Amino acid sequence: MAGMARRNMGNVGVESDVYGNGGDGDPYGNGPYSNGPYGSAPSVQGHRHGGASRGRRTATATAAGVLAIAALAAGCGPQDPAADALKQPTAPAPATTATTAPAAPSPTEDGKADDTTPTPTPTPTPTPTEPPTAPPSASPTPAPRPSTASPQPEVLMRTGSEGPRVRELQARLRQIGHFGRNPTGYYGTVTAEAVRSFQVRRGTEGTGETDAATWQKLRAMTRTPTADELDPPTERPVAKPDERCLTGRVLCISKKSRTLAWMIDGRLVSAMDVRFGSEYTPTREGEFKVFWKSRDHVSTLYDTPMPYALFFSGGQAVHYSADFAANGYAGASHGCVNVRDRKKVAALFDQVKNGDKVVIYW
Repeated sequence: MAGMARRNMGNVGVESDVYGNGGDGDPYGNGPYSNGPYGSAPSVQGHRHGGASRGRRTATATAAGVLAIAALAAGCGPQDPAADALKQPTAPAPATTATTAPAAPSPTEDGKADDTTPTPTPTPTPTPTEPPTAPPSASPTPAPRPSTASPQPEVLMRTGSEGPRVRELQARLRQIGHFGRNPTGYYGTVTAEAVRSFQVRRGTEGTGETDAATWQKLRAMTRTPTADELDPPTERPVAKPDERCLTGRVLCISKKSRTLAWMIDGRLVSAMDVRFGSEYTPTREGEFKVFWKSRDHVSTLYDTPMPYALFFSGGQAVHYSADFAANGYAGASHGCVNVRDRKKVAALFDQVKNGDKVVIYW
């Protein structure tokens, strides 16, 4: 039994001796005291199978000798904590009250530690953020590009204009052969075509509109129109009056010369160009009387304006026609006597009275 007990103690020495060649996790099994920097420890190796107490005493003595030899050989090298633990008994650690570690000194402005006056913890510098980005618009507007096109001249007169300056324009165009009729004061297709012809002939764009450049050029090439040029009696020579036109107040209208002469007791007061109805809606011929005057009349049958209307036979009347002023003799009326000079027919409307005679003849 004594021998068996001795063998068991030897096994305990093998399994628990921290200074022998212990298990895989033993830090001293293959550590500095077996084959480490201080050489081999034959006494430890030789007594690994001895008794527990005897092995500890032997190991302690052997380790002390090894440390003495190592100290003499190495001088004042770094101490090994494990060696100190072998030489002195481990004192129990004094009980300490858990305290909070003092905060590390804060750096001062120049980067050095201040050991005297505690410096408040600096406020963390906010991380720069990207500037807010405006939400993309649905359809971004491209930056405007400077225009390279030359500014367009101001337009002074165009189709639909009317008045004294249009009459002067027509008179000046007639002086140089671009307008083949008397001025009417209305800017229609005939006047636009005359302006276009003038522009193209002078090497400019033929717009048919009278801009400032065209007007200046035309004025430089022509003279100031006379009163007769601005307001001639008719485009065509006035026909010899019918005998019925020589007495009284008469609207004497010739289909042959296409003129209207306003006469009082055989004296010509004014004359103007006129046009008549087509062969399907002819203007009646004969002697009539004015029975109704309507300054701003509109045809209920054709829904057409008939300004300064002087009715003489049913629905037929002498009146101003914007179509006649614009298109000339290219068109026809529905039986009325059209006048293309608004100024003249307006004056006639004010002079004529109900009951005045109307004579239409060839």
